[in-house]
Amino acid sequence: MLDLKGYEWSLVEGAWVTLQVALLSLLLAAILGMLGALAKLSPYRWARAIATVYTTVIRGIPDLVLMMLIFFGGQMLLNDSLYNINEWLNNYFTSSDPNHEWAQYLPDYIEISPFVAGILTIGFIFGAYMAETFRGAIMAVDKGELEAAKAYGMSGVLAFRRILFPQMIRHALPGFGNNWLVLLKTTALVSIIGLDDMVRKGSLAAGTTQMPFTFYMTVAVIFLLFTTLSTSALKWAERRFSIHTR
Repeated sequence: MLDLKGYEWSLVEGAWVTLQVALLSLLLAAILGMLGALAKLSPYRWARAIATVYTTVIRGIPDLVLMMLIFFGGQMLLNDSLYNINEWLNNYFTSSDPNHEWAQYLPDYIEISPFVAGILTIGFIFGAYMAETFRGAIMAVDKGELEAAKAYGMSGVLAFRRILFPQMIRHALPGFGNNWLVLLKTTALVSIIGLDDMVRKGSLAAGTTQMPFTFYMTVAVIFLLFTTLSTSALKWAERRFSIHTR
């Protein structure tokens, strides 16, 4: 039997953190992806331009660079802005009330949680990929059905909910599933910014016990278990949404 030197529970805790980051990132990515897809198909030029810049830039920058840019660079930018606001408040209001420190109502420093930073970064990255997936799925739906819904008197929201969305899901599932599997593996990057996920827990255990193969192999097997279960669930979903097309 594999001996993990008492680190079994630590790896379980790390796996739970990894799963939370992955699921919350997926939710954010799906929301941003849907908004991005609708923006790219919008009749408004400004909406198409914003969505195009978003998908082009984000897909062109390495995930690790974005992770460090948002966590370290974003945190520094946020606190520099906070410092400037505090200085402005003091300078602006001191003339009328010299004894009052207006900046006391604002924090001196804001620390971004690695958990939040990881979710925001991964969700933001994969939102760009989801946008292209959803855009292709929407374009695959027969426009005649949407025109018929409009002629029948359905509002845009109702037509989206009853006609477009159910059919779009069927077309989007293969690409959505592929994005989810890649996103799940990308969560390993959050260990770089100090989050105690499964990879970091395994790395610490490997360094303490001098058993890197054992612990990294265990982490790899857990990731493989997650992806295997995800693949089975996605295949079930594809069969479920394809029933009426058989």
